[in-house]
Amino acid sequence: MSEPVLLVSKNEGVTTVTLNRPQAMNALSRELRRALIATFHELENDAETRVVILTGTGRAFCAGLDLKELGGEVERPAKDSAGAHGATPNEVENAVAGGDLVHAIARLGQPIIGAINGFAITGGFELALACDLLIASTEARFADTHARVGIMPGWGLSQKLSRAIGIYRAKELSLTGNYLPAEQAAAWGLVSRVVAPAELLPTCEKLARDMLSCDPVVLRSYKKVIDDGFAQSFADGMRIEAEASRKHVGSVAPETIAQRRAAVQERGRSQSRGGGA
Repeated sequence: MSEPVLLVSKNEGVTTVTLNRPQAMNALSRELRRALIATFHELENDAETRVVILTGTGRAFCAGLDLKELGGEVERPAKDSAGAHGATPNEVENAVAGGDLVHAIARLGQPIIGAINGFAITGGFELALACDLLIASTEARFADTHARVGIMPGWGLSQKLSRAIGIYRAKELSLTGNYLPAEQAAAWGLVSRVVAPAELLPTCEKLARDMLSCDPVVLRSYKKVIDDGFAQSFADGMRIEAEASRKHVGSVAPETIAQRRAAVQERGRSQSRGGGA
């Protein structure tokens, strides 16, 4: 029996989703795209999942679309079981046909930590940019090879990358197809930090636990406000925040805020002493 193309594991509020086609550098075959879309549909309404970690097996995070499959060099699987994960088969099929994979991931209410274990190339780069923050292994490499392959991006890379690292750096990457090593990605602000390969998942899991210690309702709302505002002008973003704040403030009791404030202060003292939290 063949290995599943996507692995999903859950542990006390943290769900790890792992692309599992190491022999193909986790290239996005039709089967893998279907599985990803269906899984993220399911996680959207999964009360057990409060934070998601997205990563890959082997030496690549994701090499982008499976060009061998698209070019007819390999046969597509006749069927797979992706439709059993929460979305209907028609929803999944329409999403795959419409290139809606990144949208299915980006619309998830829970925070997504991208654990970039290796190469993130073109469509895989776009997959990484759908996450809320990126932690990179020292083995990570990013590249936008759309221009070299002779295709145009359709999952947001042309707009997201320039907003993440600046328009001139984005043009350097996209108009040359050159690789960006992990340390340079950190210096440019694309990834939050770079760690040794063995420390990648533990670091992401520690960040996920930090997120779990926050108020779960506010965590989702805060992510949405940041994303909604980032897509607008600064003035519109300020209005989005103000409206979200007005809606939320009446739902929190003063004594609850006092308790949480005390917990935050204690956590700050503990971290200042080097005890972590």
